[in-house]
Amino acid sequence: MIGQRLEIRQGQGLVITPQLQQAIKLLQLSNQELEAFVEAELERNPLLKRDEEADIPGEAVGEASVDIPNDPHAELSFDEARPDAAEQAMDTRADDVYDASPGERATEGAGGGDEAQPGLSDWSRTGKGGPAPEGEGMERADSRELTLWEHLQAQLSGTPLNAADRAIGLALIEMVDDHGYLRGDLAEVADRLGCGIERVEAVLAVCHGFEPTGIMARSVPECLKLQLVERNRFDPAMAALLDNLELLARHNLSALRSACGVDAEDLSEMISELKALTPRPGAGFGGEPAQTVIPDVLVRPDPAGGWRIELNADTLPRLLVDKRYHGVVSAGARSDTEKTFVADCAAQANWLVKSLDQRAKTILKVSSEIIRQQDAFFAFGVEFLRPLNLKTVADAIGMHESTVSRVTSNKYMATPRGVFELKFFFTSAIQSVDGQSSHSAEAVRHRIKSMIDHEGRDGDVLSDDRIVELLNQAGIDIARRTVAKYREALRIPSSVERKRRLKTG
Repeated sequence: MIGQRLEIRQGQGLVITPQLQQAIKLLQLSNQELEAFVEAELERNPLLKRDEEADIPGEAVGEASVDIPNDPHAELSFDEARPDAAEQAMDTRADDVYDASPGERATEGAGGGDEAQPGLSDWSRTGKGGPAPEGEGMERADSRELTLWEHLQAQLSGTPLNAADRAIGLALIEMVDDHGYLRGDLAEVADRLGCGIERVEAVLAVCHGFEPTGIMARSVPECLKLQLVERNRFDPAMAALLDNLELLARHNLSALRSACGVDAEDLSEMISELKALTPRPGAGFGGEPAQTVIPDVLVRPDPAGGWRIELNADTLPRLLVDKRYHGVVSAGARSDTEKTFVADCAAQANWLVKSLDQRAKTILKVSSEIIRQQDAFFAFGVEFLRPLNLKTVADAIGMHESTVSRVTSNKYMATPRGVFELKFFFTSAIQSVDGQSSHSAEAVRHRIKSMIDHEGRDGDVLSDDRIVELLNQAGIDIARRTVAKYREALRIPSSVERKRRLKTG
C-alpha cells in the first residue's frame, strides 16, 4: 500500500563547510586576486582591520632555509611567533569530513572598513620622484593616452562624410583589432546596416586614409600596400612581391626574383623597403596595460650554503581581528539578529586570518620542496632541470596532489636566474637510452635550441634526424616527431629553411 511515514536514518556524507571552501579558494588565488578579495572582506566585515605594524623592519615575514648539500630532507622551520597562526593544515583529503553548526556559518553582513593600506607596492604611482607641480596632478588625472578606436573615431568625425556614411565608418571601426586590422565581412556589415556593399567599400576607402598609414587593412599585403602607395613606391614589381610574401618568409629568393622579374640587387632593395614598413599599425596605441608579475616567493643564495627562501612581504595581506571594536559592538547588540551578525562576523574574521596565515606557510613549504628537488637548476642552469610531478612534491611534504596543484597556480618565484611560475619546475620525463634515468623535457628543449644556435658557426645545418642521433649519443632516447614538435614549439624553422637562410646570408 502507498502511504506516508516518518523515519530517522543515520548516514555518513562528505560536507565541505563554507569556511573550508574559502580556504581552498584562497590557496589558488594569485596575489592580485587575493588583494581584491581582502579589500572586499575589509569592506564587508567591520571586525577586520589591517595590521599597521606588519611592515616594521626586523619582523619575520615567513622564511625558510634549504641547505641542500647537508641534508636534503631536513625539516623546515617556519615562523611560529604569531599568536593567530593556524594549527591545522589546509590540506584537503577525500576522507576529511566537516560538519558546520548553524552558529559557525557566516552570513553576508554589511560593514565599513576605510583603513589605509600600508606596505602595499603601488607600482602604478611609481615615477621619477619628487613632489608634483601645483595643478599637474589634476591634469594627469584627466589626461590619458587615446585608444586606437578613439583615435579613429576622432578622424572619422573630421571627414566630409554624411551621417549615414559615418554610421558605416563607426561600424567598421568597431571591427578593428588591437593590431589595426579590420576583422570582419563587409557584406555582413552591409546587410546589417541595410546598404549596398559598394557603399561600405567606399567608406572603407576613406578610412584607409586615416593615420597611422595602413590602418583598417584586411590583410598584411594590403597594409603594406597602403604604406607603399603613400611613399609612391608601389609598382608592379612590388605588387608581385606582396603577392609572394610566403616565398620571402621561406627565404626562397631565386623563386622570388623570377616572380618579381628583377635581379638580385633590385630585390634586395625592395626587401629593405618592406622591412622599413609597419606590419602592425595599431600597435603604437595603448590597449590594456600589461600586468607586472610580482613574485610571491623570493630565493637567494645562502652564504652558509644552500638557498634562502622567503615570502614576498608586498604580496602578503596582513589582517587582524579588532577585538576592542568587537567588545563594543557585542555590548551594544540588543536583538538576536544583531548578536548573530556580530558572532558570524567574528567567526568569519578569525577564520580568514588563520586561512591567510596557513596559505602563506603552505606556499613557503611547497616552494622549499621545489628548491630541494631542482637545486641543480638553480646552481647550473636549465640543462640540469629534473623531471618533477605533483605527486613527488606532495608525498615529500605530506600533502595531497590537489593542494600542491592549487599552490602552484598563478604563483611566481624570483630567483637569481629570473622569475618563473611555480608550474615551470614541473616537467615531464624523457627516458635515457639505458632506461635507468630520465631527462626533463624542458632541458631537452634547451639542448635542441642550443644545438641549432651553434649550427651556423660549424657550417652545417642539423636535420631532425641528425638531432635525434646526437641526443641518442648523449644518452637521451627521443623520437624524431618529438624533436620536430619541440622545434616547432620553439618557433625554429626546418633544416631546409635554415640552410636557405645561411646561403642568402
